[in-house]
Amino acid sequence: MKKATLVLGLLASSVGAAYAQSSVTLYGIIDAGARYTTNAGPNAASKGSSLSTLAPGGMSQSRLGINITEDMGGGLKGIANLEHRLLSDTGAVAAADFWRQSWVGIQSSSFGRITLGRQYNVLFDAVTATYASFKYSPYAEIYKPEIGFSLGARNDNMVKYLIEVGGFRAEAQASAGEGGAGKSMGGLLRYAVGEFAVAGAYLDLKDAAGKSVKATTIGGAWTSGPWYLNAGWARNKFEAGFSAVTNATLAGSIVGALNAAAALGEHRDMWSVGGTYQLTPQLNLGAQYWNAKQTGYVAAGNGKGDFFAFVADYAFSKRTDAYLELDHTKISGNLTLANGATKRDGYTVGLRHRF
Repeated sequence: MKKATLVLGLLASSVGAAYAQSSVTLYGIIDAGARYTTNAGPNAASKGSSLSTLAPGGMSQSRLGINITEDMGGGLKGIANLEHRLLSDTGAVAAADFWRQSWVGIQSSSFGRITLGRQYNVLFDAVTATYASFKYSPYAEIYKPEIGFSLGARNDNMVKYLIEVGGFRAEAQASAGEGGAGKSMGGLLRYAVGEFAVAGAYLDLKDAAGKSVKATTIGGAWTSGPWYLNAGWARNKFEAGFSAVTNATLAGSIVGALNAAAALGEHRDMWSVGGTYQLTPQLNLGAQYWNAKQTGYVAAGNGKGDFFAFVADYAFSKRTDAYLELDHTKISGNLTLANGATKRDGYTVGLRHRF
């Protein structure tokens, strides 16, 4: 009897294992770069000041993450992700939210997937998956003006549904807005065929006072052999009185504070175009141009921005690469940098390892 019970127990455990194969994957990036920036530094009032730093991420923000997948059988999988961002130069936490992603979900081979928690929003998904700035690294972490149009890139308290059929992908997101802030509603459509891919997304996000910002983006890319070309457009339209923290002034995400007279934007538009060329199996060359225009609630907030970046990336192996990044910023109209300057240049040399 004891032997029979033991055999039945072993069979039951083996059947359970067959229908619940789990995998836990630890991944991460460590990136650091030496950077020199003109019209910057501790003396913000001086146009001639400059800043030399060890940047905690030139091409990528350093991170440590965990991916979890459980095969439950019948085409169903349980999935989850935790991802922490850090500053490689000091080891400190990169943001107030320790887990920059923290979600759990279920994925079906027939009906798509649903995820719940803090995760990337549909604006970020559309650009990153379709017409990101650089083929080998979607954004240059040290210089990414387009991220300012993604409304934080991630949203809290989110439920997101994704389905793919052939070359089509659709996403829908909704955030509960717990505590009054962060309520959202949006969607994404993407189509890819052969060498071409196009996508568009819309997101309505509310602040704690119920004020709304409506964001739209659309773009596409062509990939053929060593070539990758992309183009995109984005708009943020702010309701009067919307949170000043999220309504950062034009280019605030990359040039820091602008002149005190710069009012918050009523709306801003950005279009971009660029490409990457794989010169050799190890060497990629990329260039991207962004043009942005802001219309303020008062004339002091009207202005334009021209942004350009060039990157050369050399892969020593599949996991380790070195890069050279050059960028140029020009502000015009009624806007200037905090020190009164209208131009800024940046130069970064760095090393990145992915695991």
